[in-house]
Amino acid sequence: MADGMIHDNESVAAALLRELAAAHGVGTSYWGWDGVERSVSDGTLRSVLAALGVPAGDADGMERSLAEARLAPWRRLLPPVAVAREGQEFHLNVHVPHGSTVSVWVVAEDGSRYEATQLENWDAPVDVDGVLTGRATFAVPDRVPLGWHTLLADNEGASARCPLVVTPRRLGTTEALAGRRNWGLTAQLYSVRSSRSWGIGDFADLADLATITGQDGAGFLLVNPLHAAEPRPPVEDSPYLPMTRRFFSPLYLRVEEIPEYGYLDPAGRAEVERLASGQHAVNHSAGLLDRNTSYGAKLAALELVFGVPRDPARAGAFADFCTEQGQGLDDFALWCALAEKLAPGAPQWAAEASTPETAYCREQRALLAGRIEFHRWLQWLCDQQLEAAQRSARASGMEIGIIHDLAVGVKPGGADDWSLAGVLARGVTVGAPPDMFNQQGQNWTQPPWHPARLAESGYAAYRDMLRTVLRHAGGIRVDHILGLFRLWWIPEGAGPGEGTYVYYDHEALLGILALEAQRAGAIVIGEDLGVFEPWVRDYLAGRGIFGTSILWFEHDADGPIPPERYRQQCLTSVNTHDLPPTAGYLAGDHVTLRESLGLLRRPIEVERAEAAAEQQAVLDLLQERGLLPGPGRQNVQDTVEALYAFTTLTPSSLLGVALVDAVGETRTQNQPGTSTQYPNWRIPLAGPRGPVLLDALQDDPGFRSLVGTMKTALHQQV
Repeated sequence: MADGMIHDNESVAAALLRELAAAHGVGTSYWGWDGVERSVSDGTLRSVLAALGVPAGDADGMERSLAEARLAPWRRLLPPVAVAREGQEFHLNVHVPHGSTVSVWVVAEDGSRYEATQLENWDAPVDVDGVLTGRATFAVPDRVPLGWHTLLADNEGASARCPLVVTPRRLGTTEALAGRRNWGLTAQLYSVRSSRSWGIGDFADLADLATITGQDGAGFLLVNPLHAAEPRPPVEDSPYLPMTRRFFSPLYLRVEEIPEYGYLDPAGRAEVERLASGQHAVNHSAGLLDRNTSYGAKLAALELVFGVPRDPARAGAFADFCTEQGQGLDDFALWCALAEKLAPGAPQWAAEASTPETAYCREQRALLAGRIEFHRWLQWLCDQQLEAAQRSARASGMEIGIIHDLAVGVKPGGADDWSLAGVLARGVTVGAPPDMFNQQGQNWTQPPWHPARLAESGYAAYRDMLRTVLRHAGGIRVDHILGLFRLWWIPEGAGPGEGTYVYYDHEALLGILALEAQRAGAIVIGEDLGVFEPWVRDYLAGRGIFGTSILWFEHDADGPIPPERYRQQCLTSVNTHDLPPTAGYLAGDHVTLRESLGLLRRPIEVERAEAAAEQQAVLDLLQERGLLPGPGRQNVQDTVEALYAFTTLTPSSLLGVALVDAVGETRTQNQPGTSTQYPNWRIPLAGPRGPVLLDALQDDPGFRSLVGTMKTALHQQV
């Protein structure tokens, strides 16, 4: 074959590959953090398409895949799911044999019926597997209320149904906060301990921290994800790499707050007290946190309390909780029981225990009934103690209360990876392309939602996850909310920079998020930092979702932007858990740490000079606003407080105060792009004088001073 023909064939194949990728929402190029557009390699595109289940072999195979993509909607009478906005007429396409009649209607949650009206549609019929198929368009009336409804169609005896989700045009809880400003603490709960903690901050500490800050005038308390880790030690340290995003970690339970604890026999109570005392001593150490020892002791105590009979009222409440949480809780508890029996990576996980529906797993549900009950019980306790914490927050005067954090994804081999396998993609992981702070990119090692399969499921797993997290929350922070628009998929075995973006139905995902938040009476904060398309923030704002602004990142070509240009519908703060506390950041610790871990691509002198210049530009702006004295007359505490005072000059409705900044901590909680190289998520709350316990927080001079700065600055603006 002539060279020219070979090159022509290669060009045709390359063009087909990119057309196929685009048809399935796979990006063929992307803009980097440095403003340069980069093309995605053919190898990455083929791997990502394979993870989506799309054949992309030779040209003929890709032609067949393209034809299938075009015909797939025509093969269905109704789409897998329909998502509409409240108060807006929704147009829906249905597909039937050409010339036949079809009717469409809605049965709402309350049983009421709404007829859909057929509209004119002049689309030409299409041959689908030998059947001439037409497309009819129907208008679903705008009076269908918010909620999860059922859309039905009848085509001369052939019928179909699918979920119809009617979502808020704009989140009403955001509207309710209009014109008011709330400040609040941001904290890593595991690091915030009291003298009664078991070495790790817990739900009782959460209630106490909310009470302390609420009485000081705070409107909210934002904490790290509280998702469940492994059911027994060793457990994952990162709260952003959980076993499930739906259920909570029993590591955070306070054993002594369980009513049945009071009915332990003397020997049992003595044993729990012995286990607790061994952990109480750890609270006074500034050394690294040890989740495994804490959890091991707590599980031993919980086993004892589980053996205490529950009174009729408590037994009924537990039964109601299990019924309400349904199959999702049953499957999670089964996974926990199996994980106690089977080692991670054991061959059974890939064979007889591969899904909850296998014959082996059905058999184990009976054999492990006691352990399954134990793990359901733990989730009930978590639910009760979280409810008590939110009740304490609101009783203290907080307008919003506790804001939970939702991780981007889950750990491979965990409960969600196992029970939700049908809606997750295989052969790829989620991460982020290179940026200025992670110049090699990031691989978060998490399996992503499969966009098409998630839609086919009617978004049920996504909805159930949101409902559980929001049960006792005043708000939810969605980590990397840009992932509801597009996620950076990395083929297994490839480097973080060798991925591409896969696009999602953001109208559906964000609409469902808004619906569940509105029903829970909660606000939504999107962590919308990083590289994104310009329209994304406008879309989020239009749906009533708060954005996130970090002072150090708010700049344009002329330098730091003035406070008046910050967003109003936003959570604004000085720093984030992916940076050192502000005192450490001012000292350049982030550059030193990344250099020591080999994460820089430029000489350290260049990085230091750039970081120093960026910081000085911000400090110069603070001096212009009269918040700082001139150069040479600043100390670290004054500078930190001036930075927070600057945030009060913005119009932002939510102002976050990092607890680590209030007590003078300098150590970094997390260094993105690392796993074992740095003790991420293991730093306890401490200040210059050592560990800071909740018992003494109200009297801590740094805490009192920074809280006073926020209250005074906000009061002066009223």
